[in-house]
Amino acid sequence: INEQLERSRQASERATLTVSQQVQSFTQNMTQIQENMKQMHESVKSVSSFQDIFKSPKLRGIWGEASLEAALSQYFSKDIYEIQHYFKSGEAVDAILKLPNNLILPIDSKFNWENFEKMVNAENDMNREIHRKIFYGDVKKKIDEIASKYILPSEGTTDVALMYVPAETVYYELINNIKDVDIPNYARSKKVFMVSPNTFALSVSAIRHWFRDVQINHQTKDIIKRLDRIASDGGKLADDFRKLGNHISNAKSSYDDSEKRLSLMVDRVKNVIEIGQQEEPEKIEAPNA
Repeated sequence: INEQLERSRQASERATLTVSQQVQSFTQNMTQIQENMKQMHESVKSVSSFQDIFKSPKLRGIWGEASLEAALSQYFSKDIYEIQHYFKSGEAVDAILKLPNNLILPIDSKFNWENFEKMVNAENDMNREIHRKIFYGDVKKKIDEIASKYILPSEGTTDVALMYVPAETVYYELINNIKDVDIPNYARSKKVFMVSPNTFALSVSAIRHWFRDVQINHQTKDIIKRLDRIASDGGKLADDFRKLGNHISNAKSSYDDSEKRLSLMVDRVKNVIEIGQQEEPEKIEAPNA
């Protein structure tokens, strides 16, 4: 009986331990689930907060300008670009890129979000098409604004400008979904070129190569000018040496002539002295005995 009771007790303890372990494991799992739910909630709040940025035009503008500045700083040193460049009109473009010959390339960030969001979230195709046209109209106005306000050759700008679209989804909508409105072609007709964070790198690379080629060309021209001046100075120096050589040659000829004359004079003086010595005994004769 005692052995049976002992076995029963041990079995009961094992069962209790198993249940306890299962309860502990369940508790840990629930705790982990709660933690995951908390993190998910925070993520949702973050996404919501990020979307709130897009809902505020002012915050959207700040975000777009910050994105543009980050892209510029990644590819150029600070002396090559400038943030918030003001024109005589008082208008300020978001950034300019300094090019050779004192030219500047205007770059402005435009983030057309409201009607784009309405277009994407439209309940049916008809509403989507309505908001698409409104969205395209907004973009065309932004292009016109850049062309009229920032392409100012009289103030040292290039005759083209860049429109920086900080959201890739917006950019690809403009580039790919042309339909009846060809936004890229319209922008080009206004000498405005649209770029996104991804395509901006390619555009910057092309500009950098052009910038480098122009710099090399400018440096080459400067070197050629300096070499031309050196060659000209060398020619003048050669003329001076020729003149000096002629002077030296003339001086040597004069020296040789003078030396000959001096030698001749010395010989004549010697002859005179010798003749004088020979004639003196003849003049002094002894008296006759």
